Amino acid sequence: MSGFRAYRIRDDGRFGAGRLERMSRAELDHGEVVVRVAYAGVNYKDALTARGRARMARKFPLVGGTDLAGVVESSEDRRFAPGDEILIHSFGLGSHHDGGFAEIGRFPADWIFALPGGLSLLEAAALGVAGHSVGVAIELVQLNGIGPERGEVLVNGATGGVGSIAVDVLSKLGYHVTALTGKPGMTEYLHALGAAEVLSRDEVKLEGRPLENERWAAAFDSVGGAQLEWLLRTARRDAVIASIGNASGNTFDGNVLPFILRGVRLVGVNVNNPVETKLRIWRRLATDWKPRHFDCFVRRIPLAALPQAFDALLAARVCGRQVVDFSLDREADGL
Repeated sequence: MSGFRAYRIRDDGRFGAGRLERMSRAELDHGEVVVRVAYAGVNYKDALTARGRARMARKFPLVGGTDLAGVVESSEDRRFAPGDEILIHSFGLGSHHDGGFAEIGRFPADWIFALPGGLSLLEAAALGVAGHSVGVAIELVQLNGIGPERGEVLVNGATGGVGSIAVDVLSKLGYHVTALTGKPGMTEYLHALGAAEVLSRDEVKLEGRPLENERWAAAFDSVGGAQLEWLLRTARRDAVIASIGNASGNTFDGNVLPFILRGVRLVGVNVNNPVETKLRIWRRLATDWKPRHFDCFVRRIPLAALPQAFDALLAARVCGRQVVDFSLDREADGL
């Protein structure tokens, strides 16, 4: 068959609907660099886009996927040459511009980063937007003076992509990590990543007094909603709460007492940062912030399995990171 495989979102009159199909090189989006994609991470935002659950797609048709790692096939920009290993994430990838869920893509050269030494293509894709978010959060926490000596650090949504990477890296850096999860039976998995303690969401009383007993020196939250409010109420004096995601909702109720009586700081984690920031974070992720347990939290899937992967993400049935491995589709075809 001609062309190459892709997962594209088509206009359905609402937010769009995704499907597996073939596309041609003539349909490639604009850019100076053509890339043969090796791996692409599967993110919560990708699932929302593909399943038409939110207005993420800004053009149709759109190749989904907010991050990827691959090899340059051709380049009109002298910064890149055929054979270069690269990674891309953010910059409107998978929303305004075709993303990583296609065997071939064309991208603006300014969006592309050379693969940092110390990371393989698979590791870079496994980190992707999730890993970069964790890196930004760690930097913010450290800039606010929270080191391992300050006490317990809580990771909320600990079995998700962001949470799994955070547990792994923070434990490597010497933090006493408490992992909070709503998924039963995940204690062994979280201890394997480095969690010192595992807390079930069933043990958490989300409604309570404006201030609860102090516990966390810092927290990494990818859930939002009432759980973020609880984190603020239970944080220690001068704690830092890094808000990374909104799996439980975009809003939360709260009160000012954690801020004015304990000096708790709520910091936002945004991945749409200047190139210099992205490069700095990726250099750390390839060296001292590199996770130790990729084999534990990464699962490779073929492109053909994306629909099931999206549904599992939206139903909160996924642990760690799912990564599309395009070689698995070729193996299935006997190529």
